[in-house]
Amino acid sequence: MKVGKQKLVLIGNGMAGVRCVENILREDNESFDITIFGSEPHANYSRIMLSSLLQGETTFDDIMIHSHNWYLENNIRLFSGETVTEIDKEKKMVKTDKCRQVQYDKLIIATGSSPVMLPLQGIEKEGVISFRTIEDCQTMMQMAKTYKTAVVIGGGLLGLEAARGLLNIGVKVNVVHISSYLMERQLDQDASRMLQEELESQGMNFLFDKESEEIVGEERVERVRFKDGSEIETDLVVMAVGVRPNIQLAQDSGIETNRGILVDDFLSTHSPDIYAVGECAEHEGMVYGLVNPLYEQGAVLAKHLCRKSTSGYAGSVLSTQLKISGVDVFSVGQFTAEGSTKAIHYKNEIEAVYKKIYFRGIKSLVLCYLEIREKLPIY
Repeated sequence: MKVGKQKLVLIGNGMAGVRCVENILREDNESFDITIFGSEPHANYSRIMLSSLLQGETTFDDIMIHSHNWYLENNIRLFSGETVTEIDKEKKMVKTDKCRQVQYDKLIIATGSSPVMLPLQGIEKEGVISFRTIEDCQTMMQMAKTYKTAVVIGGGLLGLEAARGLLNIGVKVNVVHISSYLMERQLDQDASRMLQEELESQGMNFLFDKESEEIVGEERVERVRFKDGSEIETDLVVMAVGVRPNIQLAQDSGIETNRGILVDDFLSTHSPDIYAVGECAEHEGMVYGLVNPLYEQGAVLAKHLCRKSTSGYAGSVLSTQLKISGVDVFSVGQFTAEGSTKAIHYKNEIEAVYKKIYFRGIKSLVLCYLEIREKLPIY
């Protein structure tokens, strides 16, 4: 280590943490010796492009954000495939599952989130997978060579993107959703129905108002049973019902948490010299799972650590975009009418275009946009 430099350790080699490091290097590349630990055996990659990888639009190389050379060129020590298991706040040291110990002056926790796996009977059976990592994509692609039917549990963004990818690799897909229409957190019923019709024309089948109860089979999945007593046969089950902040390490280390790791406007935790960014961080009661807020947090933290002027993180406006070829869906803000709201609403079923924006006075509350740009083949 060079004399005079502070030791900066980043736990998590994902998009939020590494973007923060990029910003630190941009603000001041002389103040820190940087060490990064990542549990996955890869360099930094774009998790939001996994759906494109599964859909066959991109390759593994395409979704890599940084090569191993980038770390070397910036004098960053990267330990991939290595998990931090303990933070010793008194000694200012992290310990890993490979018995490595590294001291820090400043510590950033960017452990992201973990996929929610519903606590169903039979969840441990072969053929039940999540959709969160490169390995998950590779597993689905490998299984598709043998097995040809899948149930995707979850009719939100992630579930629909997983379903489209499975269709592309020749798998018949049934999407199971607990609600009565798709993407109910981002779309109203009119927009959702238009999206459903397009996805059905691409080959997806939907089962609405279904609550999963049990995964049935011997050693591997054979059927999914629902609480209403009905069943559906399947070879694969893909869980896409959401994610939860990965805060176990922080909790075990005595760092204050709620749903996420509690941080202030400068992304500082309640523990000295320890910060958190990304999906694991909770700011003013909000945990963000979209990429733009995570990047905004990283920019603020970089300035703060480099002692540059910043007004702090003030929260983010959430927007949603569906990543399925041929379909443009964008939603931001409040999408239901309340009180004195008024709307401008455009719907063209012939050209498959839907737009709605709500106003309260002169203040815009929401924008919802949906357009089918091209018809994709049915598999």
